[in-house]
Amino acid sequence: MSAFIEAASPHTMNTYGRLPIALERGQGCRVWDVNGKQYLDALAGIAVNTLGHNHPKLVPALQDQVAKIIHSCNYYHVPNQEKLAAKLVELSGMTNVFFCNSGLEANEAAIKLARKFGHDKGIGFPKIVVYEKAFHGRSLATLSATGNAKIQKGFEPLVEGFIRVPVNDIDALKAATANDPNVVAVFFETIQGEGGVNPMRTEYLQQVRTLCDEKDWLLMIDEVQCGMGRTGKWFAHQWAGIVPDVMPLAKGLGSGVPIGAVVAGPKAAHVFQPGNHGGTFGGNPLAMRAGVETIRIMEQDGLMANAVTVGAHLKAVLEQALSGKAGVKEIRGMGLMLGVELDKPCGVLTNRCAEAGLLISVTADSVVRLVPPLIMTIAEADEVLAILVPQIEAFLAEQA
Repeated sequence: MSAFIEAASPHTMNTYGRLPIALERGQGCRVWDVNGKQYLDALAGIAVNTLGHNHPKLVPALQDQVAKIIHSCNYYHVPNQEKLAAKLVELSGMTNVFFCNSGLEANEAAIKLARKFGHDKGIGFPKIVVYEKAFHGRSLATLSATGNAKIQKGFEPLVEGFIRVPVNDIDALKAATANDPNVVAVFFETIQGEGGVNPMRTEYLQQVRTLCDEKDWLLMIDEVQCGMGRTGKWFAHQWAGIVPDVMPLAKGLGSGVPIGAVVAGPKAAHVFQPGNHGGTFGGNPLAMRAGVETIRIMEQDGLMANAVTVGAHLKAVLEQALSGKAGVKEIRGMGLMLGVELDKPCGVLTNRCAEAGLLISVTADSVVRLVPPLIMTIAEADEVLAILVPQIEAFLAEQA
């Protein structure tokens, strides 16, 4: 790999464990660094670059918007806010949308909304059920909702009001909340991303929806990473035929332009009133145009069907090549959100794959994560496999 940066910049805070790569440009599913080295992008900026890089329909739309107006503020109506909100309502079966700038902000808003929902019912100390291995962000509240002691360390005291349960265990959820009148919401990712690409089972999703209805709790589903067509439906929970009360979105919604949203159904849509929540940049004209155009292009180009086809191909070949091999625990995920879990930490694969011309990530220490642009072709998927499978096999051979 061309060593571009030997050490952390002296002027930026040392908050990221960076590879010695600086990307300069991209085209489709490929990117080039400042030294001209080419990489196949199977990470998409961590599930952000839905349309890949330099998309011929997106770029002119963003250029047009920049030439018109980038930012106003929420003192005034932003026409594309209404347009994007209406589209998200149509796609989700929900009713209202709040716009912000990131997944963290969307999840923070969801937590606030749940607490306000509880207070409006006369609950003075509202509690939210969250999950082991969850990741919802790094603000104090979202960090507290996150199920990772390693990233919480050093930021105590954590925010109170969370009850933690294991995934896919309805009995554990019922036991943890039994006879507790302060519970107001259940909050989870349909497929945990940073936690290791862990899907919630269809039956479990349906059971939690039923329980929330019975108890008058909010069902809050974090679709920040697994939403926006990545699994082959607009939102991953739709495979279970359910509709949440609150749904945070971000990442892929703007194809690289920072954006976040909280979509709400009837039970939650009118909890916030003027003054309860807001933000300077949320719903700005540039981000709204990016969201509108992203969805339009996804529909025009059939990208959800593509995610199913290409994802199934990737998963099938990975299973054929790696299932049953010593050191491979599981291959899981849906559409273009896949994880290969090994039986030991494998962070070194991120660097080794980059040296071989492939961008991936390793999450939860031992899970190789693939979240490529939704425009990826079968041929490009085969290129990914031609690099990734030998890299995993070589790593496993070293560990044997």
